Amino acid sequence: MWKLLGDSSGGTDTAAPSTPTGLRATGSTSSSVSLAWNASTDNVGVTGYLLYRDGSQIATTAGTSYTVGGLAPGTAYTFAVRARDAAGNTSSASGPATVTTPGGTTPGSTPAQVNGRLKVCGVQLCNQYGRPIQLRGMSSHGLQWYGHCLTDGSLDALAGDWNADVLRISLYVQEGGYETNPRMFTDRVHQLIEMATARGMYALVDWHQLTPGDPHHNLDRAKTFFTEIAQRHRGKTNLLYDIANEPNGVSWSRIKSYAEQLIPVIRAQDPATPILIGTHGWGSLGVSDGRDETDVINNPVQATNIMYTFHFYAASHGQEYLNALDRASDRIPVFVTEFGTQEASGDGADDFARAQQYLDLMGAKKISWVNWNFSDDHRSGAVFKAGTCDDNGPWAGTNALKPAGVWVRDRIRTPDSFPTA
Repeated sequence: MWKLLGDSSGGTDTAAPSTPTGLRATGSTSSSVSLAWNASTDNVGVTGYLLYRDGSQIATTAGTSYTVGGLAPGTAYTFAVRARDAAGNTSSASGPATVTTPGGTTPGSTPAQVNGRLKVCGVQLCNQYGRPIQLRGMSSHGLQWYGHCLTDGSLDALAGDWNADVLRISLYVQEGGYETNPRMFTDRVHQLIEMATARGMYALVDWHQLTPGDPHHNLDRAKTFFTEIAQRHRGKTNLLYDIANEPNGVSWSRIKSYAEQLIPVIRAQDPATPILIGTHGWGSLGVSDGRDETDVINNPVQATNIMYTFHFYAASHGQEYLNALDRASDRIPVFVTEFGTQEASGDGADDFARAQQYLDLMGAKKISWVNWNFSDDHRSGAVFKAGTCDDNGPWAGTNALKPAGVWVRDRIRTPDSFPTA
């Protein structure tokens, strides 16, 4: 007896939803691409999204993310998405996102593929088989200054020519960094995580707080940043979080308080990725403050799957620092997230003999390390000669490297031994 002529407002709904924006790849494998986009709006309500690959509809979903499977390795695909409402109105297509699946890599051959998700076991960093391993790699310089040194070509060289296991993504908080444009810098970190992932390297996300030295100054910023990073990338197995670069001018108990407030925020999003905590005295286990590792050992952070970081510069930090690293690594899990062969300023003459003493110790005890830094800064600690990044290389080989670059590349290139049984 009744015939529906329109909606409850008395008219027929003919208004299409707004066009989805921000379509982007959040991850990829040789056979899949994970996509995400910003939600559309509608006068009544969006009920779902239509996903297109190379012009053909392939899926529908109620959410704003989707993983497309069944793809071929080393192949470019172009995706788009439309929004749909309850009346069947569809929006215009989003801007396209073209993604090339990784290809040419033998399964199980890259550091991240072999070792899988890492975890702390006792005082060591262990792979998916529960075996202790040592990661070796490079740190970026500040993204606000030398982000142009991190390109497809340079990271291809880092992974393929240097044979690096890990890229430390150095996000300065102050000094013209994150606090000046949180959205831009967070998006850049997302991008670099994906670039490291595509090349089979671990991505060490470094919250590079430095000045002021009290990490509490940036606690709210850190909560915001790591919540988004952990939420988006928690499904990856190649991550490490470094939550306080070089605390200075504060006690260990102050740093511990910061860590115990931030770690639960990260764990709410990502319960499994190891978290690294900076130590007092600019990451020296307190030695640069006239203290030592007993501050940490006697008052450890109340959390699991964590490590403590140590930094050294061989021309400035001699036997006292080396001894502290040796003692501490017997008692607590340590990751050397930054070191240089020169002075603590990252400049000056190289002390390769002292640096080799550190590397010998770290090799014997499987302490992972990252060298400072993968840029063409004028200081001697930057591995590339000035102008290399502006010229877009050459990235592979040694022609563009300073002496410190030649030295550390040679030591990263030494074949790793990652136990799988």
